Amino acid sequence: MKLTTKLLASAALATGLAGGALADSHDPFQIGFIYVGPTGDFGWTYEHDQGRLAVEEAYGDAVETVFLENVAEGADAERAIQTMVLGGADMIFTTSFGYMEATNAVAGQFPDVYFEHATGYLREHSNVSTYSARFYEGRAVLGHIAGNMTESNIIGYIASFPIPEVIRGINSAFLHARAVNPDVEMRIVWVYSWFDPAEEGAAAQALIDAGADVIMQHTDSTAPQAAAQEAGIISFGQASDMAQFAPIPRVASIIDDWAPYYIERVGMAMEGTWEQADTWDGFSTGMVVIGEMSDAIPEDVRVSAQAMIDAIGGGEYHPFTGPINRQDGTAWLADGETADDGTLAGMDFYVEGITSDIPN
Repeated sequence: MKLTTKLLASAALATGLAGGALADSHDPFQIGFIYVGPTGDFGWTYEHDQGRLAVEEAYGDAVETVFLENVAEGADAERAIQTMVLGGADMIFTTSFGYMEATNAVAGQFPDVYFEHATGYLREHSNVSTYSARFYEGRAVLGHIAGNMTESNIIGYIASFPIPEVIRGINSAFLHARAVNPDVEMRIVWVYSWFDPAEEGAAAQALIDAGADVIMQHTDSTAPQAAAQEAGIISFGQASDMAQFAPIPRVASIIDDWAPYYIERVGMAMEGTWEQADTWDGFSTGMVVIGEMSDAIPEDVRVSAQAMIDAIGGGEYHPFTGPINRQDGTAWLADGETADDGTLAGMDFYVEGITSDIPN
């Protein structure tokens, strides 16, 4: 059973959820997924939906999944989540940072339903867990590749919203690009959207016009790759492999693999062993993966990038290892010191060398 945004959201808005509970008794364990973009974005939402499909494959007829795509963050999200619960969902995954308050609001109304929220931190009720990936580990590797490959020494970065998750990624990419190329500059364009192909494409073109010959992004569409392809420069897949742009302009990718987590957490809920948790995994568990590195990347860079992946995954190297200063030149991490998770989770500053301002 697959319920699209148009079907579920229009029903919720038209009826105002009138008529009481919509749930019918059902044998399969029903799992709902709330998506901020379309399942065909070939990025963030696509990978979450691949995780949903993996749950179906793992548990077969024992489960039934439903999803809503293109759900706006805010009041629309709360209505969508309520509709899923009233439709019989036993467990719901809400897959964008801006769903945090809506998830907790609905969880308080339905204590017998399991809620899992991606990339947030708020767990106001015992039936809410949070999960995210250490995307900054992947950004370190992509920054390393970008710093080695740029010829103009200008790397363009398309950013979504100025939240710690995005700022961490910018800092990690910049630090590792600058480590191999001290002349690197990073120019950042904020689009204030997770998925807006027109805005992302325009941002990519603005960066290209400013001299960037490498495009990175923390947004979900393939529009930046299309702009890079037309300009003859390189880019990286975001959230999924975006293989349709390989071997160039996409020379590597940061892939979010949610499937093992979804399978595990659904299994726990079905078995009655689910407990509230806050999960933050990366290379070590395979939640973050670097997609196949193109032959367009010099062989020695591919080797050094793989060595970095192995070192991070094995716990031998942390992408935020000092000495690192804040943007204003004040010391942050001493030589050999590594950042703690609390600081990373709340990161609201750029590192030294980034000349842009973080927007309010």
